[in-house]
Formats: sequence, structure tokens, C-alpha cells
Amino acid sequence: MAELTINGEKHSIDDDETIPLLWYLRDVLEMRGTKFGCGVAQCGACTVHVDGVAVRSCVTPAASVDGRKITTIEGLSDAGDHPVQKAWREHNVPQCGYCQSGQMMQAASLLASNPNPSDEDIDQSMQGNICRCGTYPRIRAAIKTAARTAR
Repeated sequence: MAELTINGEKHSIDDDETIPLLWYLRDVLEMRGTKFGCGVAQCGACTVHVDGVAVRSCVTPAASVDGRKITTIEGLSDAGDHPVQKAWREHNVPQCGYCQSGQMMQAASLLASNPNPSDEDIDQSMQGNICRCGTYPRIRAAIKTAARTAR
């Protein structure tokens, strides 16, 4: 039996330990913030943090993160005041919004490891997160604002 800590709460996987983390979050725990996009780790919609590092939950077996700290978009900030969340609102980043939880989780992971990213750093880190609406310029601007706010 795998023990997961998700957004600070302990959870046990009693049944199918091969279930992808995405489906455990969405179907078992009914946490709908993390989205299904492609199912093959190519779009980034399912991005969560495992021990602070961005991972694609659609291809991560839930049992493989046994004992590790998992953060979803719901756990990024209870009050919605994480610098990335505030910057996303300030720059009015989302259009359809579907990819944005994954975008924000990827951005938060980037800023945790690089508090002052260059445009190249941002492009490199965010390249696996697809936005069909094309809000990339606003995403980059929001990341820069979040970086300034967090410093």
C-alpha cells in the first residue's frame, strides 16, 4: 500500500497502485484542478509538484511517489496568493484556461529553483507546456512579475 502526502494531507492507495497519479487525484480524491490533456506527458496540463519538482502526473504511477510530498494547483496556496497566481491574474493570462493549472505549476517550480529567470530560462522550462490559445507572451510576463514579487 502506497502512502501519499498530497497538499499536506496523507492518503493511502488501497486498490490499484498502478493508477496514474493524475487519475488518483481526479477520480479517487475528486481534485479537478489538475487536468488531463494528452496522456503521454507532452502537453503539461497535468503538471504537479513532487517534492517541489514539476512532473507530469498522467505518466507517473501513483505508487512511484510513495512517501513523497505532492502539491497540486489546489495546494499551491490556500488563499490563492502565491506570487505566480497573483501574477497570472495581474496579466490576465488565461483565455480558455484549460492548460493554466499546469502552466502555473511549471512556473512555480521554475521560480523555486531559479528566482530570477531570463527569457531563455523561461522558454526552456515552459517549453513542455502547451497553450492552444497562444498566451505565451502573457505567461512570460507573469513569470517575470512573479519573480520580482517573490524577491
